Amino acid sequence: MKVLLDPADQEDALRADVVAGLTATRKWLPPKWFYDTRGSELFEEITELPEYYPTRAERSILETRAGEVARLTGARTLIELGSGYSTKTRLLLDALDLESFVPMDVSPSALTAAADQIGVDFPGLPVHPVVGDITRHLGALPDTPGRLVAFLGGTIGNFEPAERARFFADVRGVLRPGEHLLLGTDLVKSPPVLVPAYDDAAGVTAEFNKNVLRVLNHHLDADFDVDGFAHVALWDADDEWIEMRLRARWPMRVTIPAVGLVVSFATGEEIRTEVSAKFRREGVEKELAEAGFALDQWWTDPEGRFALSLARAV
Repeated sequence: MKVLLDPADQEDALRADVVAGLTATRKWLPPKWFYDTRGSELFEEITELPEYYPTRAERSILETRAGEVARLTGARTLIELGSGYSTKTRLLLDALDLESFVPMDVSPSALTAAADQIGVDFPGLPVHPVVGDITRHLGALPDTPGRLVAFLGGTIGNFEPAERARFFADVRGVLRPGEHLLLGTDLVKSPPVLVPAYDDAAGVTAEFNKNVLRVLNHHLDADFDVDGFAHVALWDADDEWIEMRLRARWPMRVTIPAVGLVVSFATGEEIRTEVSAKFRREGVEKELAEAGFALDQWWTDPEGRFALSLARAV
């Protein structure tokens, strides 16, 4: 396993984000800090919930189109960004004639579990896990011919527009002309379908959202009362994204000794923990083109809820 993000580096990044986010006028925390071991497990639970359609919709596209991806790309190396447990990726691994698979994620535990299982399921396939931050470490990915970069699950929606532009430019910067990006995007649809996917009846997403506070308590010796915050999921029609927030149930003072902060919360004050943008084809095509990609294929599930884009570096 190649480690580009060691524990000390992660701690430094976490401290910087906490100071910046919790001293802002409108408090925020980045969604990447959901994903310790427990957070990764909770997200896997979310993908199985009846309300959470993106995983099933994307899987249905991969089941139908993985063979086309293999034929159109001729990929020899598959690089998966934000791979987690690489659950859906097995559909691509079955279809592609690969020389190597490179999963990249911030969670060493998820990478280890995924690599071990893929080693069992695909015994002849070399697997080279990379512990890294997809916004910082793309330049360290293997420079082998015939690469396909997969960024699945709609995770691109966690980036705001300027961040997406930088990310697409970074991906294009590591690819040769003719290599490909396979991108999963959740599509704009009615709020009664969207909101329950982020506020399920069983409360799993609420626990996932609150896990960021547990991460701060564990790593920074903070004293957040996790039960003192309510999970909130709202549709922002102007920006066409879901916002997840944590809302203080009562006034609180939270001490975070590792960064020397004392943070006060009024009743009803919120921390924004995630945006999840939803997309339209014309917007995806425009953003990819601005980064130097040509959109070759646009596939959706039968209900038009989710899309996979196959884009070629030009």
